[in-house]
Amino acid sequence: MRPWLGLLIVGLGTLLAPLDTAVNIAFPSITRAFQLPLEDIRWVVIAYVLTYASLMLACGRLGDLVGYRPIFQIGLLLTGLGLSTCAVAPTYPLLLGGRALQGIGIALTLSCGPALATSLLGEAMRTRALAFYAGVIAIGGALGPIVGGLLVASWDWPAVFFFRVPIAVLALALSPLIAVPAQARSLRGFDATGALLLTLWLGALLIAFAALPGSRDASLPLALIGLSLAAFVAVRWHERRVAEPVIRLALFRDPSFALLNAVNVIANFAAFGVLLLVPYYLALIRGLSPAAGGAVLAVSALGAVAGSWLADRLNRRLPLGMLALAGFALNLAGLAAISTWTEASSLAVIAGSLAVQGTGIGLFQVGYSDYVTGSLPLKDRGVAGSLTMLTRTVGVVLGATGLSAAFTLLEGTARRGLLPAEAAFVAGFQGTFRAVALALAVVLALSLLHPRLWRLRA
Repeated sequence: MRPWLGLLIVGLGTLLAPLDTAVNIAFPSITRAFQLPLEDIRWVVIAYVLTYASLMLACGRLGDLVGYRPIFQIGLLLTGLGLSTCAVAPTYPLLLGGRALQGIGIALTLSCGPALATSLLGEAMRTRALAFYAGVIAIGGALGPIVGGLLVASWDWPAVFFFRVPIAVLALALSPLIAVPAQARSLRGFDATGALLLTLWLGALLIAFAALPGSRDASLPLALIGLSLAAFVAVRWHERRVAEPVIRLALFRDPSFALLNAVNVIANFAAFGVLLLVPYYLALIRGLSPAAGGAVLAVSALGAVAGSWLADRLNRRLPLGMLALAGFALNLAGLAAISTWTEASSLAVIAGSLAVQGTGIGLFQVGYSDYVTGSLPLKDRGVAGSLTMLTRTVGVVLGATGLSAAFTLLEGTARRGLLPAEAAFVAGFQGTFRAVALALAVVLALSLLHPRLWRLRA
């Protein structure tokens, strides 16, 4: 019972990240409160996600060296402080600062969460541990919009940050009960230079992609891309000169390993369109209250719970690659269905589309995570878990930037065509999801040219 108790505590702390979907349902309220154009709301996502994405690998390596539980605990503390800052922020810049602090905490927490889960249950039950972990993330994603909708309706947008502070405090108080196997604890061997270069490389690249769509002057994004390329070259040069780098980029010389990580980025890029644009569709086109809109949006996350459960049941019968393929195809089908929504679409059609899409992303995520985790040595379990979360997060950052830019362009074109505001919104909404579905279809077709990818086993 003790390992499962520890797993539940890890799950409680991990909930702080997926419950951030509560913020998505508050997007319309935040844009009104700070008088922001729709495209600027992406910085609420980017300030948070970019921070933890750029730090994730370094934090995972720290966990491998000094212990997963203490890094997890520090992450809980900083996440609680960041959420408190967001909740009381009187200005938009301070809100973004709180989101960055929250991102640091989540980087520490998520980087060690999968490693804690698998170490508690052992290698024989690795898939079950990862399915449980993915299920917790999906459950949090499902609860976030529902709880967020109720909180926004009652106490406005600050409540979507405040309600998670007690969760952080409780998880931190219970965390000494996580009975992890003994680890040698020493910072000796931590590649601080490599960690700094990795953070610079990822941070500069993601900021460049985030800034490019809204930038009137391309010189800053281009300079950031140049800085990122220089940092990447420095990472490769440095990696050859240290015994234990943060992550060995040579892993990506395996085409299957590299491709599956790239596919995870693309799958999550596309899936983020649901969290970014569907809340606005439900509020503006269907006229649903925040609570009702949150309940509908939660169907996607409930589908992800079902997909995680299904992956655990099928993992002994099918290769992990086949699980990932089935999940990718369902994600594509759901997003294609969303692209057909109109002002008259029934709630049954809306819920069905979201359920298919969510089941697909849940199924894909477990198959992908299990393969990557099994591909790295046991001593690098923190880095393995961080890599799975990092590729997912890169997809979210690119989605927040690319999809908001695509929607703004398509909606603006429709408005210039003299369509009414609601019709222009639907045109932009449909066009964005059609483009996303088409991109996934192209990726799926190209991936079938590499058949070994979908037959992978851990």
